[in-house]
Amino acid sequence: MSVLATNPNQALWEKGDFTQLAACMRESGDALIDAIDVKPGMEVLDLGCGDGTTALPAARRGASVLGVDIARNLVAAGNARAQAAGLANLRFQEGDASWLDGLADSSFDLVVSIFGAMFAPRPLDTAKEMVRVTRPGGRIVMGNWIPGDSTLVARVLQICATYTPPPPEGFVSPVTWGQESMVRDRFAAAGIADDRIACKRATYTFRHAGSPSRFLSIFRDFYGPTMNAFEAAAKNGREGDLQAELETLFEAENRSTSGGTEIPATYLKVIVQV
Repeated sequence: MSVLATNPNQALWEKGDFTQLAACMRESGDALIDAIDVKPGMEVLDLGCGDGTTALPAARRGASVLGVDIARNLVAAGNARAQAAGLANLRFQEGDASWLDGLADSSFDLVVSIFGAMFAPRPLDTAKEMVRVTRPGGRIVMGNWIPGDSTLVARVLQICATYTPPPPEGFVSPVTWGQESMVRDRFAAAGIADDRIACKRATYTFRHAGSPSRFLSIFRDFYGPTMNAFEAAAKNGREGDLQAELETLFEAENRSTSGGTEIPATYLKVIVQV
């Protein structure tokens, strides 16, 4: 599958190593797949799949799963995880969520994208592509971070934005996918009736054995948006300010009482009946 050369996301997500953060998301990924009732024999597309936080649980439940991600390092990591788990019904390949040129119409019973397709640069095209590759009677399930939300990831993205240069003209913020009105407009443009779109707030929990400060170091060293913010802050002599602001956030959001880190984050769960 080819990828548009102008897509800026490939450099962003290949810059770090999202597998380091994904390791703190496994339990919630498994619970999410349980909640959306993935069954044996289903054809599933996991879009913006990373290294398989939801793709592997779906395959373990007997579905035939294709993971698609813009980052080649994450595709390689996903295929390695699938092979190590002995999951012949799971494969990963490179692709752009807004231009799924190698995937046929009506190919999947379920399209899943948890904090993935929301980062694709052309949201209208992304919604149309998700609808196009889903079979009539199938479902699309998205998890999207919510703009202005007070919990972890939305605040991390908000804080980092204050330390980085303004985005280029025409940039559409990924967190607009966390606004119900925008979700409905985008799927309406893709031909989905409003009564076939359901949105509700849900919680995704990050778990890490170390302290909140150690958990923050994963974001700082391996998560593309945070890495960019620290690089920009360092150029302006503000790296310490960014570190302090994020440390305060991570400490305040930690719910663990056992010395580790357990941080819930609110997201918008979107279910579209095609």
